[in-house]
Amino acid sequence: MKVHTILDQIESGAMALPEFQRGYVWNREQVRGLMHSLYRKYPVGSLLVWVTTADTAKTRGDIELAPGTVDLLVDGQQRMTTLYGLIRGKSPEFFDGNAQAFSGLHFHLDDEVFEFYAAAKMKDNPMWVSVTKLMQQGIAPFTIELLNNPETKDSLESYIDRLSAITNIGDIELHIEKVTGADKTVDVVVDIFNRVNSGGTKLSKGDLALARVCASWPQARGEMKKRLAKWHSAGYDFRLEWLMRNINAVSTGRADFVALKDVTTEQFSKGLNDAEKAIDSILTLIASRLGLDHSAVLGGSAALPLMSRYWMQRGAKALDYAERDKLLYWYVHTFLWGRYASATESVLQEDLTLIEKPDGGLDRLIEQLRKRRADLRVAPEDLLGWSRGARFYPLLYMLTRVHGATDWGSGVTLSNHLLGKTSGLQLHHVFPKSLLYKHDYTRAQANALANFTFLTQTTNLEISDKPPAEYLPGYIEKHPGAVESHWLPTDPELWKVENYEAFLEERRTLLAAAANGFLDNLFSGRIPEPETPVDALAAKAAVPFGGVASEDEENLLVDFNVWVIDQGLAEGEFTFELADEASGEPLAVLDLAWPEGLQPGLSKPVALLIDEPPETLEAANAAGYTYFTDPADFKVYVNADVLGLEPEAN
Repeated sequence: MKVHTILDQIESGAMALPEFQRGYVWNREQVRGLMHSLYRKYPVGSLLVWVTTADTAKTRGDIELAPGTVDLLVDGQQRMTTLYGLIRGKSPEFFDGNAQAFSGLHFHLDDEVFEFYAAAKMKDNPMWVSVTKLMQQGIAPFTIELLNNPETKDSLESYIDRLSAITNIGDIELHIEKVTGADKTVDVVVDIFNRVNSGGTKLSKGDLALARVCASWPQARGEMKKRLAKWHSAGYDFRLEWLMRNINAVSTGRADFVALKDVTTEQFSKGLNDAEKAIDSILTLIASRLGLDHSAVLGGSAALPLMSRYWMQRGAKALDYAERDKLLYWYVHTFLWGRYASATESVLQEDLTLIEKPDGGLDRLIEQLRKRRADLRVAPEDLLGWSRGARFYPLLYMLTRVHGATDWGSGVTLSNHLLGKTSGLQLHHVFPKSLLYKHDYTRAQANALANFTFLTQTTNLEISDKPPAEYLPGYIEKHPGAVESHWLPTDPELWKVENYEAFLEERRTLLAAAANGFLDNLFSGRIPEPETPVDALAAKAAVPFGGVASEDEENLLVDFNVWVIDQGLAEGEFTFELADEASGEPLAVLDLAWPEGLQPGLSKPVALLIDEPPETLEAANAAGYTYFTDPADFKVYVNADVLGLEPEAN
């Protein structure tokens, strides 16, 4: 079938995209490669379509299908979307992606190369021809322009041949393989897709489960995204597959998505509503009782599907204080010891089985953690980690929020119910990084957890980069007990920079004792109720870590992530924990990482690592990451290798 005919079928609704397909993920280099092959008449592969009835077809986008049967693109979406955008000058109705990937493509008449528009070398240069304008207007306007130009009219015949070769792309025949028959269910077709598309974007188990659901309830994806948007506005960034796990756990008591196969539309809709209510309640509980009130300090969202299931088993009612706090005790230990750091599905299923009978379920969960850990006590050496991505960072934030820590400058208690969700706290280095770097301490030493505490913005700015030996005595005198409430050593000798490592050792001991005291009280139900409950879903989200924007390094990472998103690529994950798949033990914390690639499923995992020690670089390399230590080099990689831009356009 000719390319033009295929595009006509897409426009008329005779060909569409099945609901299970992901959005458009090609980059500019892939677009250029396709056009180069078509221009040279190289083979570009056949298309695979699933022939089904229009009245039962579940498609992406708000499309009015032609009556009768419809061809659903199983393999070839990226190619046909690209050609539709280049030839028609707009995106197809089912489009979901970055249109810049195929916008502005030009062809050089002499060099016969395709490049994307760069004003510096293309503006007012007749050698560069807009592919889309050529496709839509034909060669006549360009022929006249070339004929009237003394510099180009002598080569007019060759140029016309080259322009015609581009316009004739619409007449190229593409072979179409068709999957037909009543036995071709969504499961079968998705399996065919994954086999045919082995070199491209694989569909995950969650994608397949959602495809099954959307086959009977097309609005499911949109309804789920509404919930995710609500939580996002409150500072909680969850993903579609994570919500699917919650719905699955609530509806079936299972972790594997296969369990959703026999769930009806009504059951799934109810499961979504039940999961939403459970998650809302659990987030409020965690914020009120633990002070963990946004994603950056949540610790372990992978534990929430089990908590949602447990909540619904208990009739979606408020748990009694002992049961509630024991559930939180288990939750804290899941992220301290990396219970769900790897093999999430199998571990979750193991834990769901333990609460199949709710009575005694929490005790069985806690006992399971003890079997794996032998001891759930926090030891000083457990706090040897560094950076805001370390597992014990949320513990430090939690202790500050619930343990009565006092702001040094104002004397205000930094509790979650007094400051509230919108106030936030700023991360403060007891020993300023500039001072430590000046004395040849490493980045890991400067960003040790034991060097962190949290203060109000006013106090943090007031201290600035003063050494602790200079500012701590004044705060001790101004507000007795305030400095001690942050578990800081009060021996002035430990405030000297030459004794920094001894300071860290002593503070780790104090923090471990505070953590164990709090967790023991949580387990036994002795934590007092907050005076004012925290609204976990307040419209205004808390600022992650409060003082990120005030530190140059954190600012750089945030700005770079925004730049990547602006290019239409995936959002990176800050302080991403790299864990051993077998043991779940943390290997390294990556400053800014894309574990599924900048284009999920199409590119290798990549990371930006600023001033990291060799151990972190080695761990990232061993895990298959392409990593960069210089943002400028990373930008060159993104522009050239991912977006396909020429150096002049960088």
